[in-house]
Amino acid sequence: MPDVIDLGGRVGVVTGASRGIGAAVAEALARSGMNLILGGHRHADTLETFGQELARGHGVTVSCHAGDMADPATATALAKLAFAQHRRLDLWVNNAGVLVDGLIGMIPDADVQKTLAVNLAGTIHGIQQATRLMQRGQGGSIVNLASIMGRFGNAGLLAYSASKAGVIGATLSAAKELAPKNIRVNAIAPGFIDTDMAQGLSDEKMAQRLSSIGMGRMGSAADVANAVLFLASDLSGYVTGQVIGVDGAMVV
Repeated sequence: MPDVIDLGGRVGVVTGASRGIGAAVAEALARSGMNLILGGHRHADTLETFGQELARGHGVTVSCHAGDMADPATATALAKLAFAQHRRLDLWVNNAGVLVDGLIGMIPDADVQKTLAVNLAGTIHGIQQATRLMQRGQGGSIVNLASIMGRFGNAGLLAYSASKAGVIGATLSAAKELAPKNIRVNAIAPGFIDTDMAQGLSDEKMAQRLSSIGMGRMGSAADVANAVLFLASDLSGYVTGQVIGVDGAMVV
């Protein structure tokens, strides 16, 4: 069945797009006709191949840039690509992130710094670059990937939960500041999503997680991508400053 949402002619940036949720978001946007700038860090070759497949499969323009979102130069490079090739920006999805677990008192400082640098500072870098481009046009939509852990926390995820709580705070502040410029800023807070990370859990841990979800199943990356698709479209034209849970009624 064809998608109802038509994003033809629009331009979006998606970070962390080489796999998982980021790849599903890029696929959904390309399928809806959006031209894309894709960012990735560890899987540059995979990202380039994926971008070419999206371009061929959906008749859109796709460019890729490999870089770490902890470095502000990466966000700058993504924005420059969007401007140089399209002279516009309609959507920026801050998806790039890392998850490093550890019990309190045993978390290496390097892990703390890395988590905050990628998840929180990287999101702020993206927001700033997106804003500079969007305010040149008619506005746009910024979507930040938070987490259910950023709302409710979880044992063993102090640094990760703190970084995602920071993403929520950044979202709310940016939404207030940018609303007069017609730039909408929202966050999506996924719960337990079927990604490579989830598949690494033991059978016991998997059963525990599933038992905490009201719908009784893991979410898919496509479930998250569909929420991004809504926030990218005119259907969400009066929606800003929201944290949308995509968690199947998960209780943490």
